[in-house]
Amino acid sequence: MDYLSLCECIQLSFAVCRIGIYTCFRTLCCKGPPPPRPEYDVVCIGLTGSGKTSLLSQLCSESPDNIVPTTGFSIKAVPFQNAILNVKELGGAANIRKYWSRYYQGSQGVIFVLDSAASEDDLEIARNELHSALQHPQLCTLPFLILANHQDKPAARSVQEIKKYFELEPLARGKHWILQPSSLDDTEAVKDSFTMLISLLEEKDLEPMRM
Repeated sequence: MDYLSLCECIQLSFAVCRIGIYTCFRTLCCKGPPPPRPEYDVVCIGLTGSGKTSLLSQLCSESPDNIVPTTGFSIKAVPFQNAILNVKELGGAANIRKYWSRYYQGSQGVIFVLDSAASEDDLEIARNELHSALQHPQLCTLPFLILANHQDKPAARSVQEIKKYFELEPLARGKHWILQPSSLDDTEAVKDSFTMLISLLEEKDLEPMRM
């Protein structure tokens, strides 16, 4: 090999090394920001005392001190690994429930929280409100997460009892819904329930593509 050929080989080797180093640098240091998480607008309803505010505050890692029932509405951005839920929580008092439907527009999903340890009278009211929501024109096609809350209380009814009492099987047939137990004692279970709702929201997004 003559001198010129040797120089060309050395230059080519250096060029290959530079390309390799640059590629490694780009891979390790210049990945860029991760893609943004999808956001979903969700309405959260339920009677006063069902635990809506406490559950949402816990998911947002807020202090449980000085939590008071929502008297109008509040909005929280609840972050999860694969999505962000913009939750519009509506107050559950009798004088507010009649205005719930004014806040339904733009919702992509529904969270209904009920007190599984409530009195028979309050449970009947909750059932009527859930039935109204499931049949409302702006909500009837949306995914529902129904939380049987306060499962840590002695008087709490089981998920199966709630399902039967609320007549969910015949009423919600053909709809996208999940009924899950919940309590402040089990944050991970609550997170899992919300993750299930996100899966339903993602499936709902894909429906137009399948048509």
